[in-house]
Amino acid sequence: MIERRPFDRLGGADHGWLKARHHFSFAGYHDPQKMGWGPIRVWNDDEIAPRSGFPPHPHADMEIVTYVRDGAITHQDSLGNQGRTEAGDVQVMSAGSGIRHAEYNMEPETTRIFQIWIEPKSRGGPPAWGARPFPKGDRAGRFVTLASGLPGDADALPIRTDARVAGATIRAGETAEYALGAGRHAYLVPAAGAVEVNGVRLDARDGAAIRDEDVLRVTALEDAEVVLVDAG
Repeated sequence: MIERRPFDRLGGADHGWLKARHHFSFAGYHDPQKMGWGPIRVWNDDEIAPRSGFPPHPHADMEIVTYVRDGAITHQDSLGNQGRTEAGDVQVMSAGSGIRHAEYNMEPETTRIFQIWIEPKSRGGPPAWGARPFPKGDRAGRFVTLASGLPGDADALPIRTDARVAGATIRAGETAEYALGAGRHAYLVPAAGAVEVNGVRLDARDGAAIRDEDVLRVTALEDAEVVLVDAG
C-alpha cells in the first residue's frame, strides 16, 4: 500500500521567518486522518529565513531527526552541545527525560530542513545529541542508513526506537531498492527531483505513506534525493 500525499495539499503555516509544511498534524494544523504513521509522529518541511530560527524550547520523550536539505542549521542545547549541520547531513536529538534546545539559521541564505519526530521505545533516559556528515557521493544510487535503532546499524547515528532513517541520491533513469517487509510502516519524501516508488509517482517534497511492501523500488524520473523512514 502506497498513499501519495501531494506537497500542495499538506497543512502548513507562514510565520514570516518560518515557512512550514506538515505531513502530519502539528501545532495549529490538525487532521484526524494524519496523526502519524506507525511511530512516526512529525515530518515537517521547514524553510527558515537567514539569521533567524527557533529560540530555546523544551522537548521530552521523542527522537528528533533533522535532515538538512539546503544551507545549514546551528544547534545549541542545555547539555552544552553546539554544532552546525550542513546540507546533506543529519543531526539526532534523543530528548529522553528532558532537554532544551535552540535551532538557528546563522547563514546568509534560506535553510531548508526536514524535521522528523519518532516515538522512542521507552520513556525517560538521559538526553543526548549527535550529528554526522554524510557526503552525497556515499549514497549515490543506493540507500545508506543515516540514523537507526535497529540491530546491525552500528555505524549510523543512534536513535532509541525501532526505526531507520535512510537517504539516497539517484540519477535520472536509475533505480535504488530498499527491503521493507510485511508489517513495517515507511514514509518517503523526495527532497529534490521526481521519482516513482513501485510505480507511484512522487514529485519533489510529496510524501508517500507506505505499508506492507516487501521491497521498495525507487526509480528517479530526474536526478533525485530521497529520504526514507522505516518504522515499526
